[in-house]
Amino acid sequence: MRFLSLQSHVAYGYVGNRAATFPLQRLGHEVWAVNTVEFSNHTGYGAWRGRAASAEQVGEIVRGIEALGQFARCDGLLTGYVGDAALANVILDTARRVRAANPRALWCCDPVLGDIDTGIYVKPGIDTFFREQAIPAADLVTPNHFELEHLTGRRISTLEEALSAARTLLGGPLGGPRLALVTSLRRADAPANIIEMVAVTPDAAWRVATPLIGFEIAPNGTGDAVAALFTAHWIAGSDVAHALGKAASSIFAVLEVTQAMGERELQLVAAQEQLVAPPRSFTAEKL
Repeated sequence: MRFLSLQSHVAYGYVGNRAATFPLQRLGHEVWAVNTVEFSNHTGYGAWRGRAASAEQVGEIVRGIEALGQFARCDGLLTGYVGDAALANVILDTARRVRAANPRALWCCDPVLGDIDTGIYVKPGIDTFFREQAIPAADLVTPNHFELEHLTGRRISTLEEALSAARTLLGGPLGGPRLALVTSLRRADAPANIIEMVAVTPDAAWRVATPLIGFEIAPNGTGDAVAALFTAHWIAGSDVAHALGKAASSIFAVLEVTQAMGERELQLVAAQEQLVAPPRSFTAEKL
């Protein structure tokens, strides 16, 4: 399969396109990575160098790929971190261009806004763009727990609250997301030693739980990798439960290697064999 991926880029570490591209390539897929920012490292370090790409630059690169006639071969569009609100129209225009060339192409929108331990780390206006424009136009939306709460204005402490909140992001007969994947869920009514992912449609839901691996500082980029992995498995024809289980198994294997090596950054290269063939398989259950 072939993916167009508009996400952030860091020289050091694995978030955004760096977290999505290699796993997809390792699974045998082609990725056309367009970088929305060029940073030395992710912002979780507190200091970084580099800058957001201009809307003009990103648009030019996208149109250059389109001019090669490749959009008709694009199976999926991945979008994530948006460094500047000026990129909003470029992202929406890219989705329109890809779908015009291949109506079967799916758009996975990862509404990157922040996390429980950091709060919001994007510029003002980005959350509004995701809530009002990007998510309603996407096929799949992949918020983490914090982002789901922020986007819906709801506190989520139970599984039922999570499912209800996720469904508010879904579309109806006239369009909008068919599926919401909550890439991390830490709820009060679950054991403290697990972390969950849930996939939700208007009339069904699936849950997968994996052991919670303890880190002094949790690696960034897990949500970016999961969104890419799940999208690829889903588009490839896996049903939702199968795609959810495969994505969960792969990211758990990567996190195990990362912890064993004592690293702060996801060890995608060191764990590439485990990513493709995870030592442990986790099965998603239908709720």
